[in-house]
Amino acid sequence: MASANTSGSEENFSCPICLDVFNSPVSTPCGHNFCRTCITKYWDEQVKFKCPLCNMAFNTRPDLRINILLSELAAQIQTSIRVKDQLCVKPGEVPCDVCTGTQLKAVKSCLVCLISFCQTHLEPHQRFKVLKKHRLVEPMDRLEDRMCKKHDRLLELFCRTDQVCVCQFCTETDHKSHPVVPLKQEYEVKMPQLVKMEGEVQQMIQERLNNIQEIKDTVNRSKADADREIANGVHVLTALKRCIEKCQDNLNQMVKEKLKSTEKQAEDLIKELEQEIEDLTNRSSEMKQLSHTEDHLHFLQAFRSLKDPPPTRDWTTVEVRPPSYVGTLRRSLDQLEETLYMKMEKLRDDAELKGVQQYEVDVTLDPDTAHPQLILSEDGKQVHDGGVSKKLPVNPKRFTEKIRVLTRQSFSGRFYFEVQVKDKTGWCVGVARESISRKGQIILTPENGYWTLYYNKDGLVFKDNPAVRLPLRAELQKVGVFVDYDEGLLSFYDVEARVHIYSATGCSFTEPLYPILCPGNHDYEGINSAPLIISPVNQTDFILCLIMK
Repeated sequence: MASANTSGSEENFSCPICLDVFNSPVSTPCGHNFCRTCITKYWDEQVKFKCPLCNMAFNTRPDLRINILLSELAAQIQTSIRVKDQLCVKPGEVPCDVCTGTQLKAVKSCLVCLISFCQTHLEPHQRFKVLKKHRLVEPMDRLEDRMCKKHDRLLELFCRTDQVCVCQFCTETDHKSHPVVPLKQEYEVKMPQLVKMEGEVQQMIQERLNNIQEIKDTVNRSKADADREIANGVHVLTALKRCIEKCQDNLNQMVKEKLKSTEKQAEDLIKELEQEIEDLTNRSSEMKQLSHTEDHLHFLQAFRSLKDPPPTRDWTTVEVRPPSYVGTLRRSLDQLEETLYMKMEKLRDDAELKGVQQYEVDVTLDPDTAHPQLILSEDGKQVHDGGVSKKLPVNPKRFTEKIRVLTRQSFSGRFYFEVQVKDKTGWCVGVARESISRKGQIILTPENGYWTLYYNKDGLVFKDNPAVRLPLRAELQKVGVFVDYDEGLLSFYDVEARVHIYSATGCSFTEPLYPILCPGNHDYEGINSAPLIISPVNQTDFILCLIMK
């Protein structure tokens, strides 16, 4: 198709069928012109031969002859269009400053005129002697910025002292004795610096994008935590509400039972009184009937049986006392308070445990740190005392005196793991910092980089200075360990009983932390030979169980 910028004269040399500039134009007998290909194809598709413009019909297919004059003019126009298309300014190219209307691409820039010229407007500089003396360079945009404001000369040098572009005259005046190099030379020095700076900027951008993602992740985690906390709150309050409702039901039942007992007593007394009234009424009727008789014998015989009153109760001492409800509500509330306290303790611990279990991490034991006496399972989830030290390669990470082992993974932030301690009479579980000493008799205290829970025949202890002795409600089967690195918090939980055991606060965590396990020694009778087992978290809905009770 013809270019969108073609003039009206170019449109006059367009084929009526394809609407493009004529290509091999031919004339029909009626005098109209078409591209040979266009009119041939048109007639190939028609039953009758006629002109597409005037509809003149031809008996036979006309012989087409080339219109020589039109062909030459069309060729010139096509050449002009191609030249214009080639010279039109494309993005990133310098336009001619002289062209009006459609600007063509500049081919040279004049450093004297400070103007860029297309091929047509450059012609005077190539023809006139005076203009031939002007300095022509490759096309440049914003020529005025490339000229020295003081000397009106091209900036083609760089002063390394003042870090500015200068002209030749500047080197003889203000920048005399300064080290000066061509722009290209300085460009080759600065370009690697720019690439390095760009890399640093891209790194800064990536770091900030990572920061944004971390913030978004934190917000998402906070939303998840908030939803979980709300759900736990609903469960807890539902359970407490159920306790209150049960207390209310018990109170109602207690009061109703007292009332029912009183009503039953009154009902029985009324029945007894009614029976005595009936008996007395019958006796009165007999007496009235006897008082009307004149049979002396019958009277005396009957009077003997009627003179003694029928057996009755002494009602002067009988009374129905209304039940006393004083203290009933207090006793009910005292019982409710005790029940709520116990359940709140359980619910609180369970909700807390469920919350920290969300931070479960997958850990495996590191054989390079294990004491030579320890035996690890192939999956790195179990460890027990083998009783005999193995000959192992020397490793600075290995414990040599105490039978301890660390995990392969270290952590910061928040993390949680569980260890099964079932059937063991002695063990130690917790976390240790990376730089702990692995050699010699090291006491397990926070000062030495250990935060551990220790159990033996003497009881349960958090290893500190001094040690913190803890109550043991029942035999522990599984211990949960939670760390909030940033808050300096370490907590231990009885997982099966879903009870909080102990929390160490204000811990100084300054290095990555490793979970640490010590299965304890076992004697030759096999006591304490059971392994410590890193267990997956099983989040049972303990709160729901309480609600259903």
